[in-house]
Amino acid sequence: MKFGRVAVEAAVGAILAHGVKHADGVFKKGRLLTCDDIAVLAATGCSHVVVAQLSEHDVQEDEAARALALAASGTGSKAQEAFTGRANIYAQGFGLLVVDAERIKLINHLHESLTIATLQPHESVSPKQMLATVKIIPFATPKPVLQQALQIVGDRPLMHVRAFQKRNIQLIITTLPQAKAALVAKSESAIRDRLAAMGLKLAAVQTVPHAQAALASAIAAAQRADLILVFGASAIVDRGDVIPAGVVEAGGQVDHLGMPVDPGNLLMLGHLGETPIIGIPSCARSPKRNGFDWVLERICAGLAVLPEDIMDMGVGGLLAEIPSRPSPREPKPGGPRIAAVVLAAGSSSRMGSHKMLAHFKGQPLVRATVSNVLASAVDDVVVVTGHQADAVAVALEGLPVRLVHNPDYLQGLSSSLRVGMRAVDGVDGAIICLGDMPLVPGVVLDKLMAAFNPTEH
Repeated sequence: MKFGRVAVEAAVGAILAHGVKHADGVFKKGRLLTCDDIAVLAATGCSHVVVAQLSEHDVQEDEAARALALAASGTGSKAQEAFTGRANIYAQGFGLLVVDAERIKLINHLHESLTIATLQPHESVSPKQMLATVKIIPFATPKPVLQQALQIVGDRPLMHVRAFQKRNIQLIITTLPQAKAALVAKSESAIRDRLAAMGLKLAAVQTVPHAQAALASAIAAAQRADLILVFGASAIVDRGDVIPAGVVEAGGQVDHLGMPVDPGNLLMLGHLGETPIIGIPSCARSPKRNGFDWVLERICAGLAVLPEDIMDMGVGGLLAEIPSRPSPREPKPGGPRIAAVVLAAGSSSRMGSHKMLAHFKGQPLVRATVSNVLASAVDDVVVVTGHQADAVAVALEGLPVRLVHNPDYLQGLSSSLRVGMRAVDGVDGAIICLGDMPLVPGVVLDKLMAAFNPTEH
């Protein structure tokens, strides 16, 4: 690739490196200059431009980013369409991100033009959360570099999401005579909230005295459990303490006590037969991340957790200053949150019948449109109804969207736009979609989102 300042007339087919003003507006950086563009610039009095000129040995930025992102994405992840040399990879469901860090390092060491960045390995992720981004730094990457990167990936993707498995998870809470009911309720609520963040639920809850025999009986009674959680009335301070001793009396084994993660030091990991048992540290009553989350998430994702795995958690294990778990409406890490507002309130007066309900490839036109929107990486979909709102709602039945009604739809599209924008919250931006545009696929919306940077607006 050649980069530099050239005469305007020599820039046909080159990529504009910096924005250039002309009589009718601006040609932005990244534009592939055509003969017509050159004529416009020449007429404006522009004599030279800074451009990148690709050769047959280069791969254009979007093509290169797309190829590597598609190869890197494994089960439970999806590569977004590339735009301006960037292709993002998103989670398709709740799970744990598994990353091949060594091969990613090899790719990032190949050449400065080609980069890939990911979340931390074993990070808990939710649907449509960004996992990674492939970015081509200039406007192209050398073809041999891309070929080397793809060879490193081969037929083994660089990352995948281990889905959290539906499990029979049972909680045992031990209590002391002076224990307050509010503390017991807080213990249970904290565990339910953690599981809900993974799309999981508690199957059963037992409350027993904080005594070895009582706990052993409760563990034995947790039949058909895939995971047993024990929330003690007091912290576990020794293998001879109530909770480890109760596990042993029940016929189980203590695999490891303690962990090099703070908060979370006083965690216990054991098992009874094939069933893992976690002694929960007291800090788990707080919604803040702690070592218990790391162990819980791995087990719920079907990953084995061995004593050496816990011992290896010390690097990066100082979590004391990490903020609380984001609520569902707070920004997700990794990228901006985008909502889609679909306008489907019009009366279709010029058509003579309700356009939203017209048949399109075997389904109502509005359903086809909204299905395309849902296929994109948007975080929320709001559909504004008006004319024949009940019929439109039936047409969208079963789709994960929010319906808001505009009683003033006869006043025009702007009234529906106001209603729709009032309904979105906790997002960085919104895409406005018309309900009668079923030929706009989700990848087009993904390209718009890939180009959006909230810090530049």
